[in-house]
Amino acid sequence: MIIRQWIRLCLLLPVFWIVTAHADSNTQTLPADSVYQTVLSLRDQNGQAFTLASLRGHPVLISLFYASCQSACPLNIQAIQHIRAAVKVRTHHSAPPVILISFDPDHDTVPALSMVATMHQLTAPVWRLARPEHGDVRAFAATLGVSYRKRPNGDFSHNIEIALLDADGRLVAETSEVNAPDPTFVAAIIHAMRPEKDH
Repeated sequence: MIIRQWIRLCLLLPVFWIVTAHADSNTQTLPADSVYQTVLSLRDQNGQAFTLASLRGHPVLISLFYASCQSACPLNIQAIQHIRAAVKVRTHHSAPPVILISFDPDHDTVPALSMVATMHQLTAPVWRLARPEHGDVRAFAATLGVSYRKRPNGDFSHNIEIALLDADGRLVAETSEVNAPDPTFVAAIIHAMRPEKDH
C-alpha cells in the first residue's frame, strides 16, 4: 500500500509543477506597469472564475460598474457598445472584448450579473460582467481612475472611465465620454488591434 501511494505521488508531482509553473508564468514576465500585476480573483455572469492575468494576450476594454445602478452604469454600457460599433465600422473586425467589474460584490451575485447581461444583451465571451471574490477592488479601480462612494441609501456615487488595456495589461488609453464615441479612443483601439509588427 505504501509503495502504491508513493508511485501515485511521484506521478502527480510533475503535473503539479507544470500547473504551478504555468500559473506563475502569467505574472512573472508581466511589465512593471501592467494592471495584471493586481491580485484580483473574479467570477463572471456564467459563474466562471478567472483572474486579471488570464486576460493577457489581446487588448481588452475594461470598466467598473454596479448591477443595480439605474443611471450612469447603463450609459457606460451603451457608450462601450457604441465604441465597439465604431471600431467595427472602421475596421470590419470585431472590437476587443469587454470586462465590466463590479465594485459592489456584496450585492452583485452571479445571478444579478446574469440579469444585467440579459437586460442589455451582453453575451459572453465578448462581454464578461464580473464580481471580485478576492483582492482589493478599490485599489484596482484607482489604477483606472475610478473612484466611488457608497451613499446611505445603498447606491453609489462614482465616475465613469472606460480603459483600453494592451495585450500585456498596460493602460494605453481611456475615456469618460458617454455621449458619442471618443475619436481618439477609437483610434487607440484600432492601433492596439494591429499585429505587433505594425506597431
